[in-house]
Amino acid sequence: MKPVAPEEEAALRESLKRCSPSTFEAAIQFRKTGNPEHLPAVVIGVIERFVEPDLRVKLKDADDDLRLIEDLGIDSLTMMEIVILVEDVLQMSINNDELRNLRTVGDVKTFIDCKVRGLPLPMPTKFLPIEQIAATMPIQPPFLFLNEASVSSSGANAKYKISGQEFFLQGHFKDNPVMPASIMLEALGQLAVLYLLEGLTPEPGKVVNPQMIFFTGCEGVRAHRVCKPGDILTLSIKPKRMKMPLATFEGAIRVGQEKAVIAEEITLTFGFSEVVVQPAPAAAGSGEGVNGSAPSSTPLRVAASA
Repeated sequence: MKPVAPEEEAALRESLKRCSPSTFEAAIQFRKTGNPEHLPAVVIGVIERFVEPDLRVKLKDADDDLRLIEDLGIDSLTMMEIVILVEDVLQMSINNDELRNLRTVGDVKTFIDCKVRGLPLPMPTKFLPIEQIAATMPIQPPFLFLNEASVSSSGANAKYKISGQEFFLQGHFKDNPVMPASIMLEALGQLAVLYLLEGLTPEPGKVVNPQMIFFTGCEGVRAHRVCKPGDILTLSIKPKRMKMPLATFEGAIRVGQEKAVIAEEITLTFGFSEVVVQPAPAAAGSGEGVNGSAPSSTPLRVAASA
């Protein structure tokens, strides 16, 4: 424990006077102990201070996938105010160039944690719209169940809205369309495939081959909620074990704050291929893939009991 002088505590209280009492308490505990476990509460509290009141409810559940600009309305000037206050509270210095890749609440928390611990910064979060997902994935519509996604070094998140026009809802069930649990598990498997293609750092000179990714098994699957047309599924996966040729993930789907599906383990098999250095392009529109061949459209097959 490191003692905090009364004048230092008073200055900290003044800096955080417009933040919640829990933010001040987390900050004072961090000053005393240096324990990084207090950092998330400090970061969320400081961000909440600068977010419009009607948007603060989104921070209550501390969703790391919340986007600073799109979801919380934080512009570049407001971001600088947040950074200045964080620097003051945590007694650290942040380079402006380091802020360019901070796109989500999770990015900010991870960045601050790495700075305090003296760890290298992780790769920035990649945001992929449906067009980029379709261009990357071997699975294609109408069997692609990711509308948008984000991929970071720690995992991947995605959203899928059940439109009601999905082909399988015509018979699942008669006059009562319900998203099959096996299809929701398929969507989690697809997100794991996307992580392998966009988030995994392979050996030098190699890339993950999209034609060599296949489902091998899953365990600990539980369906908690019926999902129907109009529901927006929020999917998340995190890698648990990664040793070629096997990759194991934990996954979850929720609708709002309600759990829909939990998968303790989803295991895929994957392989690498050599990076092929392409000559200067002669003409656009050849339609070929990275290795000179069209991407595979073989779907990832997942079977699970509803």
